[in-house]
Parts: sequence; C-alpha cells; structure tokens
Amino acid sequence: MKNTYLIIFFCLLLVDLNAQEVPKLDDFGRIALNPYVSEQAKLPAEAKEQLEIKLKQIASNYGMAGSVANPRFIITANISITTKDIISGPPQQIAQNMDITFFIGDAIENKIFSNTVISTSGVGTNENKAFIDAIKQISTKNKKIETFLEEGKTEIISYYSTQCDFINKKAESLKQQEKYSEAIYTLAQVPNVCKDCYLQCIQEMSIIYELKINADGNTRLNEANAIWSANPNNKGAQKATDLIMRINPQATCYTQATKLLKAINKKVIADEKERLRKEEEYNKRQQEINAQNAKQQSEIEKQRINAYRQIAVEYVQNQPKVVYRNVYRNIYWY
Repeated sequence: MKNTYLIIFFCLLLVDLNAQEVPKLDDFGRIALNPYVSEQAKLPAEAKEQLEIKLKQIASNYGMAGSVANPRFIITANISITTKDIISGPPQQIAQNMDITFFIGDAIENKIFSNTVISTSGVGTNENKAFIDAIKQISTKNKKIETFLEEGKTEIISYYSTQCDFINKKAESLKQQEKYSEAIYTLAQVPNVCKDCYLQCIQEMSIIYELKINADGNTRLNEANAIWSANPNNKGAQKATDLIMRINPQATCYTQATKLLKAINKKVIADEKERLRKEEEYNKRQQEINAQNAKQQSEIEKQRINAYRQIAVEYVQNQPKVVYRNVYRNIYWY
C-alpha cells in the first residue's frame, strides 16, 4: 500500500515530456511499444497513417500500447512490394502483393529486438488505396505477430535486467545533483515484470521522493516567509498561502509551514476586524455629516472654515521647526 501511495505521488511530480501530451499514471510500470513509421518510408500519406494505426492496434491488443512517458522502445514496419498488377476495368484497379516486416527495438541504442514478415495483398483504384487495403488485411491476432511480440517483450525484460545497475547509478547521480524529478522518472520506467530491478527502483524512488518533497517544501516555505515579511497584508497573505498549500504534508517542514499559515490567518483576521471597525466609524461619520448638512447654511459655512483651519494647523505641526527660516531665506526685496 505504501509503495502504491508513493508511485501515485512521484508520477504527479514528473517533468512534462511532451508539450501536447502528459504521461498518465498507468504509463509507468509496464512495457510500452510506441508505434513509429519513418518519414523516409515510400508510402502515400494516407497509407502511412493506416500503417501507424495498425501498429497501435497490434501493441494495444497485447497490452503494450505506447506511452509518451517512455518513448525508448518502438514497434515499426517496412513495406516491400513483391508484385504489382493492373486490373482492367472499368474501373481500372491496382493489385499489389507485399511483404510487411515488423520490428520491435530500442530507438535510443538503435537495436532490433525482434522482427517478423507478414505477406499480404491489396486492391484499389490507385496505389494508395491498394496499400490501405493490404494493411487492413493483417489480423492483430496473427500467430506470427503474437510470437514476434513475445520475443520483443523478452528482449526488453532482458535489457532492464542487465541494465539495472546502470539505471540505479544514473538515478543516484541525478539525486546527487538534486535533479529529483528526473531521477524518479529514470527509475519509474522499469516495468514491474522485471521484478528484482523493479523492487530495487521502488525502494530508491521512495528515498528520492522524500528528498524531493523536503527540498520543494523548504523552497516554498522560505519563499512564503519572504513574501509575508515584505508584504504583511491581504495580498501578501494570498501569495504566501498559495505557496504553503503546495507543500506536501509529508515534508519535514510542514509543521513550520502550518505555524506560518496560522500566523498569517491570525493577522489577516485581526486586520479584517480593524477594517470593519474603521468602516463602521466612517459610516457613523457620514451619518453625522448628513445630519449637519440639514442645518442652516451659515452654520455649515462656519464648520467648513473651522475644518480648513484645522487642516492648516495639522500641516504646520507636522513640518520641521526650521521651515520658516528656510522660506524666508528665499525671499528677495526690490
């Protein structure tokens, strides 16, 4: 249960690998084959699209659908025409026999893990339609394809088994550089069918996860403290609170974060009480002014004069004592 809990959290913290797609939780812990059709394949655009769809169907049918989280392993295909005939019409049609060679491999190290050849044929009013018809004829449940996928899967498991030490060392190096998300991502790609390596990676991920949430928590807490110290008001409270709410409850600084949050709330509440008090005083004063406006005009004028004088008195009281001397020095008699 604890491991499952940690997996959910670290997957949420992974870097975005693709601007258009975001990895899902179930993209990790399994073997995934990403369909790929080379741009150099001499196929019409629609036929390329149909071939990619077929590759997706094959991978998905065997529980190995592609994942943007781990683009390393691919399933791809190459088509070679064996015969091509023109069938007189109307309408005139093209009949093509072809061999489609399927490959599973490591796109990073450029290694082929398994391959198989499926012969098929298609008919259409043009080459594009003939290609599409031939590709559609291939069954995803073909025994040769099933064997081909099992061989590829075995080789991928072997890759992780032999590379486990290297994967852990790479993650350790990233951890030392405080690149915690990248380190977790590196370990998370190991599928659970590679039992020994998978368990090692899970254990290491829990350690790195703790380091990450503590580092992130300390950063956010320090930033929240700085913001609140510089702006102990509603605006500062909002920004600081937003940062505190993003601190993981399991972080070691969470107790400090909670104390800061309570202090902020206490101050904001106190300020709110003061605001309400001032607002009440203002409203009371406005009522008094409205009542005074109902008096005779002469009385109002007297009050205004007194108000002007009071303002003048307050201004003088707030000025330095040398102000008059300084002003006199700037007067010139003619």
